[in-house]
Amino acid sequence: MSQSAHRRWIQLGGLRVGKTNRRQRFLGGVSLEEGSGADTIDSYVPHVVGGVKYKGDWGAITAVGAYNSNGEEWAGKVRLDVKATSDLTLLVMGGYGSDDNTATNFYKPWTGNFAVWGGGTYTVNKKVALNAQVSYTDAEDFAVAANVAYTIVPGYTITAEVDYYDSFDADDSDAIGGIVRFQRSF
Repeated sequence: MSQSAHRRWIQLGGLRVGKTNRRQRFLGGVSLEEGSGADTIDSYVPHVVGGVKYKGDWGAITAVGAYNSNGEEWAGKVRLDVKATSDLTLLVMGGYGSDDNTATNFYKPWTGNFAVWGGGTYTVNKKVALNAQVSYTDAEDFAVAANVAYTIVPGYTITAEVDYYDSFDADDSDAIGGIVRFQRSF
């Protein structure tokens, strides 16, 4: 085990587990999972999830993929985060799953084969951030979310959000809602 003021980790061959303060540009991981609820594995074959991420001063690009062993279906997402300015970050993400019916599963929570998301965060000052996101699926589900996050003191944030949903494929399916979230981080 290596210990210093900058890192704490255990390394065996090429596998490193632990924490380090050194900046990582390329990260990756693979997991074998049991699932939960209706998606708990029903045989000896686990669900498989893998992902990679490249992070730079400009932002990051992340890709994840998953195989659901129960339904023998797979899903994947790619996300691009860009720091447009020091106060504005933008994201665009696309997802695709092999299960083309409208049912969702443990790794593909959207309906239909594909989904796209776009959004951003504008930091007004140290205490206030404005966030917005738009999403659409090939099952013609459309959603918009917008919120204001106010940090009262470091580690304690209150977020007020308004959400809108509409299925363009179904009549009278639109809905509007909202939440207020109180979050304390330690």
